[in-house]
Amino acid sequence: MTINELFNGIYLVDNKLATINLDIGHKVYNEELIHYNNNEYRLWNPYRSKLAAAILNKLKTVEIKKNLKILYIGSATGTTVSHVSDIIGKDGLVYCIELSERNMRQFLNSCENRENIIPILADARYTEKYEDIVEECDVLYQDVSSKDQTEILKKNSRFLKKNGIAYFIIKSQSIDISKDPKIIFENELNKLKQDFEIKEKINIEPYDKKHLFVVLKKL
Repeated sequence: MTINELFNGIYLVDNKLATINLDIGHKVYNEELIHYNNNEYRLWNPYRSKLAAAILNKLKTVEIKKNLKILYIGSATGTTVSHVSDIIGKDGLVYCIELSERNMRQFLNSCENRENIIPILADARYTEKYEDIVEECDVLYQDVSSKDQTEILKKNSRFLKKNGIAYFIIKSQSIDISKDPKIIFENELNKLKQDFEIKEKINIEPYDKKHLFVVLKKL
């Protein structure tokens, strides 16, 4: 077996992406667990996680690291969040905003033994609903299916420290199914140029189509 650390807390296990399980012996989405040298690795499925897809498609800016505070918008049932939880470790913290009560019920089960996750049932358009809970964060990660997803990102950037990194997945089909995705991507990025520096743009095919994974730096 060959194991290489690709980024801080992110590994290639026989050329498959993985993180070290913070919740030993437990799975989140039926992922494979591999035991090696006193560590338990969780394989990270890029078809289930856009962050994993971006990493495999040569993402360079990986600022999710041990001990950091992360604001995660659109946590869904917690697939990607669980790997972020592994990476930041027990002294990190990830605030997770999710709108769907159904998703939240499943999410709560998956993060029951992960004390570094703070689940928040809320609409991310109304940041005042959780401003007393969320502290200033090092990283903002957003993955929501909404026509106003760019505006949601801008509103939540209030919690991101200056020069902090934001990961933003632009979902063209959620904005306008009648337009060319390339035009939508350009239009949405133009809305962000006043507040962010665009550092990377990653196509995440074949894992997800008509999505653009964007890395931004808060000005």
